[in-house]
Amino acid sequence: MLLGLVTVVVLAATGVWNPFPTMWDWVDRRQPISEPDVVWQQRIGGTPKSVTIAGDTVVVEQRTRVEARSLATGAQLWERKADWAAVAGGDKDPVVAVGKLLVKGYELLDPTTGAVRRRDGDAVAVWTYRNMLLDARCVEPTDCTLSAWDPRGTAPLWTAFLPGVSTGLFADNPNLLGTRRLTAPRIDAGAAGPEAAPPLLGFPVDGRVHVVDTATGRVVQNVEPGRDERLAVIGGRMLRIKAVSRDGTCQYAVSAREAATGQEVWRRAGVNLRTADSAGCVQREDPQGARNVLIGVAPDGREAVIDGYDGRLLLVDAEGEKLLAVDDRYALVRAADRRSVVGRQFGVDRPRWTRPSTGRAGAALTPYAAVVSEEKPNRLIALDPRTGRELVVLRTSANALAVGANGMIIGEGREIGYVRFGAGTGVPPVSPPDGGGVGDRGGDDGAPGVEDSCGPKRELCPDPRDKDG
Repeated sequence: MLLGLVTVVVLAATGVWNPFPTMWDWVDRRQPISEPDVVWQQRIGGTPKSVTIAGDTVVVEQRTRVEARSLATGAQLWERKADWAAVAGGDKDPVVAVGKLLVKGYELLDPTTGAVRRRDGDAVAVWTYRNMLLDARCVEPTDCTLSAWDPRGTAPLWTAFLPGVSTGLFADNPNLLGTRRLTAPRIDAGAAGPEAAPPLLGFPVDGRVHVVDTATGRVVQNVEPGRDERLAVIGGRMLRIKAVSRDGTCQYAVSAREAATGQEVWRRAGVNLRTADSAGCVQREDPQGARNVLIGVAPDGREAVIDGYDGRLLLVDAEGEKLLAVDDRYALVRAADRRSVVGRQFGVDRPRWTRPSTGRAGAALTPYAAVVSEEKPNRLIALDPRTGRELVVLRTSANALAVGANGMIIGEGREIGYVRFGAGTGVPPVSPPDGGGVGDRGGDDGAPGVEDSCGPKRELCPDPRDKDG
């Protein structure tokens, strides 16, 4: 054996015969990351921090660089050095904001060509949405300006004064005072891509909350929370969440106020919004929820979904059920027997659909599909959230990284791939809604209603009466 090894090394060194490249190719060959196979599979330079479908491209953020690939073929279109990257805009007008940590400014890139569409040298933070981009720039620590831009615009839509920004507000999409989403194993938290800007945003500055109207840029409130309070801006309302330690437990109350006047609109007591830890009822977390809805725990231990705008109870789980995912229209619930996942629509009494599932299932809701992850055996399943019909079923241990109108990106390690909805199932692709609203506004044919893109109270759409003057 030793003589044979020496012979192979001599032959390789003299160039007569070298088996090592072929051996390495065999060891390093790519195995399909799912069954059925993906449309394309590519190996990228490092483990992705985020992946976003932007029109006809896939934007991949890595630790020190960002790249774009063709959604159709997976071929690399361009690559740039950057410490952070975020996508703004919808399917027809996406842009990629990139920048460096601890360095002011950012660039907006065309996702197809990588060309610079706009450059800014002063902004310290950027927030990306489906219908706009916000940035903040500070002349002094207590003199900052917030600006709103159309994703591909060249002039601000509006500007607003803020007396400084929090020390934690820098780079892309720093946390504001809203909701925090439910998480699921093997489904990336940003798989849904950018969402539409909510009607109001809450900026924390020096212990106070500045509430900004995203339609006009007007600062409608400047509020300091009480000692036992946490403030959140959800569903066009400013919420005051109070948690007090009494009789060995935390007692909760939430009050929603109209931002412009401060007048109380609704109030609920006894609902735990999971903002406080068990030690002294100190509230360190935003309430759980999504978009314009909140998730709370009733005194009897059942989970409830609350409309942030008017305080209605949209859904109350049965005993033993567990919420897996919510948005403005739907909820995915794990049944009490842990053997099935149930799809529910707000405003509809009976479940929309039920499908068998493993006890360790996770789920997420995106504008295009509900994604369910299962273990033992490992599966990723994309469903129509209204009907539960299967868009694609994958036998894979990969993660769901991004969901688009016609398919999704999955990945494992440095390997990413694109799977098209309906592949092998005979199911047409999902219609691409831009948003969602509380209530049943659509028909029964599975297509979203015409008002779904306007938000729960049509706050994202103009009043048709304005056309008549």
